[in-house]
Amino acid sequence: MRALATLFLLLLNAALVSAQVQRIMAPSIRTLTVIVDGDPTLPPFVSLGKRQGVCIEWDEMSHDYHRYKYHIMHCNQDWETSDGIFESDFLAGLNDQVVEDCEKSFNTTQIYTHYSLALPNKETRVLLSGNYKVQIFEEDDDPSEDTPVLEAQFCVYENTVPIRIEASSNTDVDFNGKHQQLSLSVGFGTLNVVDPMQELKTIVVQNRRQDNRVEDLVPNIRSGKGIEFTHNRSLIFKAGSEFHRFEILDVHRTSTGVDKMEWVDPYYHATLFADRPASNYSYAEDQDGVYVLRSADDMDDATTAEYVIVHFFLESPRLQGGDVYVCGQWTGEAFNPDCRMEYDEQHGCYHAAILLKQGYYSYQYVQEDSSTARTMGDFFETENEYMVLVYYRGQGARYDRLVGMSKVKTS
Repeated sequence: MRALATLFLLLLNAALVSAQVQRIMAPSIRTLTVIVDGDPTLPPFVSLGKRQGVCIEWDEMSHDYHRYKYHIMHCNQDWETSDGIFESDFLAGLNDQVVEDCEKSFNTTQIYTHYSLALPNKETRVLLSGNYKVQIFEEDDDPSEDTPVLEAQFCVYENTVPIRIEASSNTDVDFNGKHQQLSLSVGFGTLNVVDPMQELKTIVVQNRRQDNRVEDLVPNIRSGKGIEFTHNRSLIFKAGSEFHRFEILDVHRTSTGVDKMEWVDPYYHATLFADRPASNYSYAEDQDGVYVLRSADDMDDATTAEYVIVHFFLESPRLQGGDVYVCGQWTGEAFNPDCRMEYDEQHGCYHAAILLKQGYYSYQYVQEDSSTARTMGDFFETENEYMVLVYYRGQGARYDRLVGMSKVKTS
């Protein structure tokens, strides 16, 4: 298992080491989700002090029972384990408990067992704001020595500091062109901030992607009440284009975005309509990479939904530069090796075949580059979601608090 972990880490993009990413380490695990308050479209953030819950769910592709246990860790803003606090500081109850909620799939061509872990629960609840990792192990494995089968991440935030966000297509590099630019202000609220450069860290994420997240921001305006980021080149984002989408509700007939459904033993196959790099902006109502698992009867989706091989096609001449990937929040990491596309010289297109559970998916194509990632077209009109996170570690403090989170959507 250690060799598998080493291989997995080598495949990760170096820029993602300090990012929030849901990770699967075992080949038998599929469809890892982190759901807040029963709403799969929400980001994995819960407010400290409110009665919000996180449910971590996954499938193990057999009907064999696996006795899993979970291990919760508090992390600093860079997602490294917080070493200045004790487990009793951030956790009430017991760690390393058994995951008790599991159910076998019913009447599906691909058998699997669905597991779920709700937090807080009768055994465990978290006490502090900040970043949290939850690692799932086989019960007999030692968390200090062995490899988890998966790692889920979520954040607990405070509403301590006011955050104001403005987004504009009038940027410092173009006007109504290919970019969008943010201006931010962060108030200190009730915090005793002596040195904002050392004590505060502001992070900005576009569409919950981690490959283009912005950190190490330097404010250009400081006062006794807060800091501001205006005309900051680091806050200029490529606007991208609207996400594509498809829906598989019934394995026997097509739905949104699906050209053909067929059975090729031992899987159902869904062939999507071919996409093309956008030459002009086209509005499409999308969910910015969100996915929702569901089937036609909309009942017991967790255990009755089928697994389908979905075929993605991007019609394009071979692109210069890095590999092309299918990306969305459902892919976990930004450049998931399972979602890398192969180029078909004969048909002049990129192709990927990905095993997915029935539901609604939004996605885009991203080309990996040595320094950034390029989507298939950039248009200032694109609707994007921007999320701002503010972490605080006061002088003498032992961990990073997540003291503010705010979102804005361009329109």
